Amino acid sequence: MSDLLGRLPAHFRAMLYNGSAIPDGDHDLGQGANCQRYAYAVLAHFGRALPPFRLSELWADCVHTELVTMLEPLELLLFADTPEPYGAHIAVYAGDGAALHLCQSAGVPQVWPLERFLAQQRYACLLGAKRVRAKPAV
Repeated sequence: MSDLLGRLPAHFRAMLYNGSAIPDGDHDLGQGANCQRYAYAVLAHFGRALPPFRLSELWADCVHTELVTMLEPLELLLFADTPEPYGAHIAVYAGDGAALHLCQSAGVPQVWPLERFLAQQRYACLLGAKRVRAKPAV
């Protein structure tokens, strides 16, 4: 899973950052995406869809997600400059100590080692990781 970006379709790899393209339940990336819409679309591509939660809602959710401490690929990582989830940055854990994300400063999807996030003031606080719960069999 460490090559998560390479396992995605081409349009996921060439995605442009668009801060106004927030999650709305639609995973269309045609107009670009912010970090959250991008992360949700990546998860949906791998069969792990979520409602269009705002980050504070995602952080509080315990129905669709669970807080985890042992990281596995495709978990959501929330980073911020303070321990508050409002306005946090979101990335998808790719395995091997790295995460896939879309940020304004890079403009296109990147895979960064977790240390690179933590070395930057705006991402210096790893709030935690959320795992999408499996949907019950019908």
